[in-house]
Amino acid sequence: MDGISYGVMAALVGLVSGIVLGLSARLGNFCTLGALEMAVFGGDQRRLRLWGIVLAVAITGTFLGVELGFLRLGETFYHQIAWNPLASIAGGLLFGYGMALAGNCGFGALVRFGGGDLRSLVVVVVMGVFGFITLSGPLAPLRVALFPQDPATGEQGITAALQGLAGVPPLVTALVIAAALLIWALAYGPLRGRPGEMVWGAVAGGAVVLAFWGTGWISHESFGEIGVEGLSFTAPVGRTILYLMTSTAGGINFSVGAVLGVMAGALAGSLWRGMFRWEACEDPRELGRQVGGAALMGVGGVIAMGCSVGQGVSAFATLAWSGPVTLAAIAAGAVFGLRRLIGVAAE
Repeated sequence: MDGISYGVMAALVGLVSGIVLGLSARLGNFCTLGALEMAVFGGDQRRLRLWGIVLAVAITGTFLGVELGFLRLGETFYHQIAWNPLASIAGGLLFGYGMALAGNCGFGALVRFGGGDLRSLVVVVVMGVFGFITLSGPLAPLRVALFPQDPATGEQGITAALQGLAGVPPLVTALVIAAALLIWALAYGPLRGRPGEMVWGAVAGGAVVLAFWGTGWISHESFGEIGVEGLSFTAPVGRTILYLMTSTAGGINFSVGAVLGVMAGALAGSLWRGMFRWEACEDPRELGRQVGGAALMGVGGVIAMGCSVGQGVSAFATLAWSGPVTLAAIAAGAVFGLRRLIGVAAE
């Protein structure tokens, strides 16, 4: 290990956690938009309730890591930057609406591309480009003016608030919330009848924990040269595209490993289930809608500082205020977008 740079170590952590997450998507049906579609329009909450297992495992593992000294929440950017509720809501709504138009979130597009869907490659590239247009390109000054990202002053988040108000230890708060989410998930009979999906949901939550624990250890060993990172797929997609084109922009890092890992895991899962097949878009209008949705996801994901996985799972796992608020906004935007699409199709 002495001959491996910290950046490569972080990339390996990202690669392994990404592979695990990609496998869980293909083998356990872990998907944001699919869960919302089934729950709202199909009357089946199985995939939606699976999120309770994912989040319960992610929260428990993350706070156990904090308790054991493997990582510090204050070193994650979810807690380093002061929470901006407007950014969480506006960015989440934009991302969710774009997700409905594109037919997938960024993570879902990577998974589908790993299964041979070439339409998803377009979504991935457009989202990554528009993410960087918003992060550091022409839209950056407007983003900073409307949604400033100021450094946090002191501890923030759900656990910090309850500890300050009632003296509740962070681990206790985390375990209570995790238990409530797990009970909510397991209270649904159809999900209990799918033990395989439940296992893969737990594995998906474990992938988030692995990312935090791994980068937390590397951050400690590198004296802060490498930050503590969680799985996310908006700006990291853009960073991966830049790295693959130049091999220098940002260097090899956690983001590159995670993005490539998800595609590799999805490919392995698709081959395992015999689901791999090449697909392309035959309808120009469909492609245009997907491109527009991908652009909205890139913009919204950067404004909200994360996607349905980055905020909805990783930030939620740290119990940052932005996690549940952004996830709710993404869900609202997606449902609104889906209802509009169904209404247009019915006309």
